[in-house]
Amino acid sequence: MLNKVPEITVYFWVIKVLCTTVGETFADNLNENLGLGLSGTSYIMGALLIVVLFFQFRARKYIPGIYWLAVVLISVVGTLVSDNLVEHYGVALETTTIAFSAILIAVFASWYAVERTLSVHTIFTTRRETFYWLAVLFTFALGTSAGDFLSEQLELGYPAALGIFAGAIVVVAVLHFGLRMNAILSFWLAYILTRPLGASIGDYLASPTEEGGLGLGTNLTSIIFLGTILALVVYLAISKRDVIRSGPLPTAAAASADSVPAVLVVLNKVDATAPLLEAVRERAAKGAARFFVLVPNPEHLAFDRNSPDTAAGEALVAQALPQLQNAAGEGVTARVANSSNAYDDIIAELEARPYAEIIIETPPSHLSHWLHVDLPHRVSELGYPLTTIAATT
Repeated sequence: MLNKVPEITVYFWVIKVLCTTVGETFADNLNENLGLGLSGTSYIMGALLIVVLFFQFRARKYIPGIYWLAVVLISVVGTLVSDNLVEHYGVALETTTIAFSAILIAVFASWYAVERTLSVHTIFTTRRETFYWLAVLFTFALGTSAGDFLSEQLELGYPAALGIFAGAIVVVAVLHFGLRMNAILSFWLAYILTRPLGASIGDYLASPTEEGGLGLGTNLTSIIFLGTILALVVYLAISKRDVIRSGPLPTAAAASADSVPAVLVVLNKVDATAPLLEAVRERAAKGAARFFVLVPNPEHLAFDRNSPDTAAGEALVAQALPQLQNAAGEGVTARVANSSNAYDDIIAELEARPYAEIIIETPPSHLSHWLHVDLPHRVSELGYPLTTIAATT
């Protein structure tokens, strides 16, 4: 499958906030104005969400209409999960906030333990998509509880709650862009915080003026925001400005300027293993070739964190390069990977210069299922002749 979620652009965040606002106002509208009640609303919206997620999981790529409809519905359902616990079962808002925080941490921990990444740029298997939507559901439930706890139970009011969550998002942005906090942690923190931010906006617009709102009502607020979401989703479906690239532009038959085919060698081990050296030796024996080696930066740790420190990576280059030069029988060049996501760095290298084929060394599956199975599978779909060397130790 191609990546099943959109690229993280300004459009993503605008629609995300709009969806969270709709999740708050639309749930209230069905529950109160249409007289469905909390239970009736929960059953109907839960059934609709299941239907939409069925089509979302069946799709082989990101389809804006299906994806964002799922987000709108999961926003409503997440709101209803929190509201049911509070109103039907009498669970305190501080308790639901803590409980949903714990559940969300458990989802992220399980996701990372199984997949070794929480990146939304690699949602192209059913299992990863399942973890993704579970995380999204509980971010909405947590955001609902946290927002209601501040604005209602602590009686801070909707404008104050809105300001608190907007300020928290600004702090996350400063930590990410200014202090280089890792991108995935920043993304999920912002994703969680936009839920209570959107809910506070919805409550402020829809609530009566005597309760501190603008008095637009849930009907008008829902219509305005749903209309805006629809317009943006139609625009994205046509422009495809939020589609994550699935492959590079060059062709697999490309060669370097002097007509010597270039071979991209990707190391994902501490050093070049014997099977990899043998693969390079066999390729060199077939004819002239120019080898370029990508070496991972060991400083790229959990949450796909990028590190400006490449000293450890340079040491690996110095260790592997003489072995590969000996196997190739001629000059071999190498560099430390820039991206913490191996696939992204391969794409960047393929777009930077022409290559004729790729050799990938993968670690054992128990060390990284993503690098051992998923990465070679995705690279194979790019159209380049591919040799995969599966290390066993």
